[in-house]
Amino acid sequence: MEEKGLKKELGLFHAVSIVGGIMIGSGIFYVSTFVLQRSGMSPGFAILAWLIAGLMSLMAALCYAELGTSIPKSGGTYTYISEAFSPAAGFAMGLTDFFISQSGSISALAVGFATYFSTIVGLTDTQIKIMAIVMILVLSGINMLGIKEGGNVQGIFMVAKLVPIALIIVLGLVMGDVNNPMTMVPGEGKSVVTAFALSIVAALWAFDGWSSVYIVSEELKNPKKDLPKAVTIGVIGVTLIYILFNLALLKTLPAVDIAANDAPAALAATNLIGKSGGLLVAIGALLAIFGSCNGCILAYPREYYAMARDKRFFSVFAKINPKTGTPINAQIATAVVSSVLILFGTFEQLTALVAFCAWIFYTMGVSSVFVLRKKYPNLPRPYKVIGYPFLPIITIVLSLVVLIATLYEDPKNSVIGVVIPIIGVVIYYLFFKKNETGKSVFDEIDE
Repeated sequence: MEEKGLKKELGLFHAVSIVGGIMIGSGIFYVSTFVLQRSGMSPGFAILAWLIAGLMSLMAALCYAELGTSIPKSGGTYTYISEAFSPAAGFAMGLTDFFISQSGSISALAVGFATYFSTIVGLTDTQIKIMAIVMILVLSGINMLGIKEGGNVQGIFMVAKLVPIALIIVLGLVMGDVNNPMTMVPGEGKSVVTAFALSIVAALWAFDGWSSVYIVSEELKNPKKDLPKAVTIGVIGVTLIYILFNLALLKTLPAVDIAANDAPAALAATNLIGKSGGLLVAIGALLAIFGSCNGCILAYPREYYAMARDKRFFSVFAKINPKTGTPINAQIATAVVSSVLILFGTFEQLTALVAFCAWIFYTMGVSSVFVLRKKYPNLPRPYKVIGYPFLPIITIVLSLVVLIATLYEDPKNSVIGVVIPIIGVVIYYLFFKKNETGKSVFDEIDE
């Protein structure tokens, strides 16, 4: 049977590498600029935005740990909200991910990689886009060889990227002598609500990826033990890295220079140790973004595979390569859509849209904890979210505040993020509702 085709070949190190490896990508090198701009040039408020984004991600990840250990099936958020709310909700999310959120993440990372590579050799805009597409195709090819091969690449680049990042943090904190006032009040006349929403959404892009390990939970050797450990280690570790990294930038560069530069880390390293510093950061960025993009390409097609297996997406995506155990058609489709998206929109537009769309469904995913506890009170839960019900409630409230404020302050991207899921619900009832079998994911687990 096709649903038996996925192979359990990922251990704890692979799981942590997926969490941290996807999160630490282009965001750490690019997003500092956006967060500072959106905070109204308030360094203290910008650091607070990074902290809150990390806490939101950790709280959501811990809620997901209960879901993932109870339902160790491919699909992640799609699987949880389909079971908790309705298959239509799951389909709407999957469609949004396929055409915007997840494919957009891959596109943004590939463009980020090519842009940083351009700082070394110099590329035109067209060459940057071509290089980004080639990168997607190469990484897709590697991951089609098998989950273990993709996981090994993820582990290697996770370790490699930490070396230059750690060096920048240490040099910046020790050698930096710039005194940016760590004001905690938004500047440039921005209201607290505006700065809070926009700066946190920008920071959340850099944290996006923690949920990806749940998409591949069916391929973990021991998901019931490894999922909670992986997300806790990964999210806390990445949050500390981001905060220290941004503090190092603020000790090395004036805030106005950070906000005005597309690659502030490279500028900071150049100021600290000369041209070799800029090259070091460029190499670190390339390693980080390459690894992050690989993790996305590894995980995301599994969601579309899970949807197709449930007869809620194109049936061709349910095909498993019998030799490699990978969802080959879903991988090919993901590569194609991601490559097409590179031709549209800027890096900042892609990241803002991706973060907003993702957190609509993360909020629903966290809400699933309450729904599934009520629907299935006797379901074995190897891990129960700490601080229940308060931690999930706080996570949902924070998410709603950010989403509503962003909808008000950035209506263009936000409306797209709302309209696409609504269209998804309509498409589901027109074309996929007829395929429903009434079978629950828990029936599959029992089998």
